[in-house]
Parts: sequence; structure tokens; C-alpha cells
Amino acid sequence: MYASFAPATWALLAYLFGALALCLLMLGLGRVLGGRSHGRAKNLPFESGVDSTGSSRLRFSVKYALVAMLFVIFGIEMPFLYLWAVSLRENGWAGFVEATLFVSLLLVGLFYLHRVGALDWSPERRRKKPHD
Repeated sequence: MYASFAPATWALLAYLFGALALCLLMLGLGRVLGGRSHGRAKNLPFESGVDSTGSSRLRFSVKYALVAMLFVIFGIEMPFLYLWAVSLRENGWAGFVEATLFVSLLLVGLFYLHRVGALDWSPERRRKKPHD
């Protein structure tokens, strides 16, 4: 039964076993050799040897998350455009039309996000509300 495995399969199994054993060894050594100090200062935030003042919890604007999501969405296009540019001669006009449609769709999405105000860092229309 074991003779039917290829040598590459045995190498993969040995690699996975070695990686798992190394992870377990590091976790075990950390638990055995690590210190266990339970005191009042254990849960205090440490800032370069200086006692911190105030709360350690900072509130970040949701706009940072929005910018990160937009970066991920529009950053995905770069590998596709790079691959299209590399294979331009092989793809011909059909590849050019497909890439043009792809970029057009991305531009439509970008204009939509600009129109709804998702790209405005501090939009004026949200701050100025008319009084009735």
C-alpha cells in the first residue's frame, strides 16, 4: 500500500510533519520557558518605559476603512491590466476590446463612488444641512 506513493508525496508528508512538529515545539518551549508574572502592572499598556496617560483605546474614523476597501477593490485591477499588457500581441483586438470594457467598468464604478460622495474626505453637502 505504501509503495504506491510517489517519492514527492513522501517528501510533502515529511515537510508537513516537520512544519507541524516545529510549530508545536516552539509553542511548547514558549509555555515552559516563559515567565508567568501576574500583578497589577501586567495589564498596563507599556510605551517605551514611560507611564501612559489617558485611555489606550483610540477611535479611528470609519473613513480609513472605506479608503482601505476602495484601495483593495481598485487595486485588484492592476494584475489584470499587467497580464493584458504582457500578452497584448497574442490577444489582438479581442483582448483590447475586453481590456477596454474592463477599464470602462472600473471607471463607471469610480464615477459612481465620486457621485455618492464615498471619495470625499470631508464632504461639504453632509455638513451643510438646510434648516426647514
